[in-house]
Amino acid sequence: MCSLERRGRVFILTLTGDGEHCLSPDAISSIRNALSRAKSESAASGGLGFALVTTAEGRFFSNGFDLAWARSSGSDSVARDRLQSMGYLFRPLVADLLSLPMPTIAAVTGHAAAAGFMLALCHDYVEMRGDRGFIYMSEVDIGIPFAPYTLALLRSKIPDPKVFREIVLEGKKIGAAEAVAKGIIDRAHGSAKEAVEAAVRRAEELAARNWIGEVYCSIRKGSLPEISSALGFPPETEEDRVKLLSLSKSML
Repeated sequence: MCSLERRGRVFILTLTGDGEHCLSPDAISSIRNALSRAKSESAASGGLGFALVTTAEGRFFSNGFDLAWARSSGSDSVARDRLQSMGYLFRPLVADLLSLPMPTIAAVTGHAAAAGFMLALCHDYVEMRGDRGFIYMSEVDIGIPFAPYTLALLRSKIPDPKVFREIVLEGKKIGAAEAVAKGIIDRAHGSAKEAVEAAVRRAEELAARNWIGEVYCSIRKGSLPEISSALGFPPETEEDRVKLLSLSKSML
């Protein structure tokens, strides 16, 4: 499933094992529990100056929903129900990452497909190995429609309409160097190890800024209005802003 390690002010969430890290209900629950722990521990330590890195062991970052589990019942109707259930369960995981009160960095160490690619895009920054692996939305190839919130996430993170078309309507597989050139990810690195090291360095630099987590989270959600609305985040009120300002008082 996954592990959570804390190195100073940086949390490192690792999808463990050599498999494809498919997002089964159990895997989604494991990731959500790790994020909850990171949120709780950061709050207990003052709520400022933390960052999260998400990475994976093996050849895959994540190959999306667990289609093998969905089909394992041998029933088409059960397979559809299981696939739909993973889509429902993934939505709050997206919300957890977009509302996490700290900067987030994905270290994509292998293939990231479908929901696995979306998992990476939920982070504020994406570092990716350049020697192997690709990002890919497989839905058009395997005949699975997009949920509205997934399209909202993709539009929020991939604003170029031509790039969006390649990914969503053409199912193009894109390597790290091309993904950097198209503005999908931030940087490509020579190996998985280098991608993780770069992500941790970035996390340490961001944590050192000592930002107030709740203020950072508010700014993130405000800068991503479409996906924030699709996930049901309530609009920020004047009362909310006053509360955030009270957190900032000691920093002014």
